[in-house]
Amino acid sequence: MLLKHKLHNIIFLFGLCFLALEPIVAQKGTKIDLINANTLEFDKKIGENVKRLIGNVIMQHNSTMLYCDSAYLYSEGNNVDAYGNVRINTGSVTIKGDVLQYEGNTKIAQLHKNVSMNDGTMTLTTDHLTFNLNSNIGNYSTGGKIVSPENTLTSVIGYYYANDKNFFFRKNVVLVNPQYTMNCDTLKYNTESDISYFIGPTTIVSKENKIYCENGWYDSKKDIAQFNKNAVYSNKEQTIQGDSLYYDRVKGLGKAFNNITITDSLQDINIQGNYALYKEKEGTTLMTDQAVLIQKIESDTLFLHADTLYAMFDSTRTGKLMYAYHKAKFFKNDLQGLADSLVYNFKDSVIFMFKNPVLWTDKNQLTADTISILMKNKKIDKMNLYSSSFVISQDDSIRFNQIKGKNLTGLFANNELTQILVNGNGETVYYVRDGEKLIIGVNIAHSDSLRIFVEKNEIQTITFITRPEATLFPEKDLSSKDTILKNFRWEKKKRPANKQDIFLWDTDSEEKKLKN
Repeated sequence: MLLKHKLHNIIFLFGLCFLALEPIVAQKGTKIDLINANTLEFDKKIGENVKRLIGNVIMQHNSTMLYCDSAYLYSEGNNVDAYGNVRINTGSVTIKGDVLQYEGNTKIAQLHKNVSMNDGTMTLTTDHLTFNLNSNIGNYSTGGKIVSPENTLTSVIGYYYANDKNFFFRKNVVLVNPQYTMNCDTLKYNTESDISYFIGPTTIVSKENKIYCENGWYDSKKDIAQFNKNAVYSNKEQTIQGDSLYYDRVKGLGKAFNNITITDSLQDINIQGNYALYKEKEGTTLMTDQAVLIQKIESDTLFLHADTLYAMFDSTRTGKLMYAYHKAKFFKNDLQGLADSLVYNFKDSVIFMFKNPVLWTDKNQLTADTISILMKNKKIDKMNLYSSSFVISQDDSIRFNQIKGKNLTGLFANNELTQILVNGNGETVYYVRDGEKLIIGVNIAHSDSLRIFVEKNEIQTITFITRPEATLFPEKDLSSKDTILKNFRWEKKKRPANKQDIFLWDTDSEEKKLKN
């Protein structure tokens, strides 16, 4: 009996050796091949043609290598259940986990618990991963984390295309970079190029700024990005909105396209247009294509338009300058103006107007070679007209009160003109009335210096300071030429009546011109 029992054991061990050799010899092609196992067991209770492999298990399926501590190899179904220190090596990726179910016929691997995947450029970790070795596509749906040299990314759902190293992520996507953090709904990410494409509500936050959009891309290596659909860029000083934003983080360069609004929180202004260029390091902003500046001033609002608006820091970098050049025109309920170009110094609250400037305050029109407006507490405090200064107010439909001189200063109170000081070559034409109806005469005067007092936009008194020559003429004794000073221009049709009129610019003169 003892000999019979020993013989039975020898036959059983021989059978095990045969079974261990059988996969190597008989199973080729699409069959899973057993390369190594410290122990191989066979038990019909588990199933027909099922092998239990224990210790240093190595299997091969075509060019894919499978490693684990133990496994069940189902030869008939051509599939494997593997446990402990599971590792799959496809040549392009290495996948690890605690548990593996692998279908040899479909080449689909299901990995569970402590799953990681590495393609040489990144490492993915998740609790459950499905990987198709035919298409080299993997996916997870219970949350995953990807770590690359520059980025860490997490999401609920993820798809990985190993051939082109593309990831697609869905739900609660978070990309963390040393310089920023991105949150979005859907993200495509390439682990080689480090380019991310995002769809749906997306925010990118850094120490310097915050970006929101609903479509776009970001190149992490070059630090450049394109943000589309409801795009918003904001930092401590400015917010930029537009249909599309382009941003180069290294250069600190931003571009915006179409339906742009730039809000400057320091100056409390909005700038709108259809093309903007922002240089973060220099602190400059350029706006063109229907560019308009909007600033709240107490209960009123200033609207300024020009071909180009350009904002920059002053020399001290403590204040901002706004340049409006070529066809600058603005509207405020109590002040309107136009010029070829102007400069707005926000720190000093001064506006400089150049080249054929025209200003209107209530009934008054002011012109000169150059005009400066000094604001105080967001109200006009003083106005200086330099060279060829001219003030015109309409007395009635055909009569005009006029003040002319080399240089002129206007003083204001509550945005109303109260005094006019003329310095050099002063001339006036003033209609003197008895009350509001009867014209007594026309006062025509010359003086080097004049002081004119104004009340409710009506001239009250004129004081001649040096070398006055003044005569009150009956109106019937004067021709129309006598009552019009040289270089008279009445620009009423160019005066903006509302904020929409600032976009209208007629180069042909529409003023009433009279030759002397």
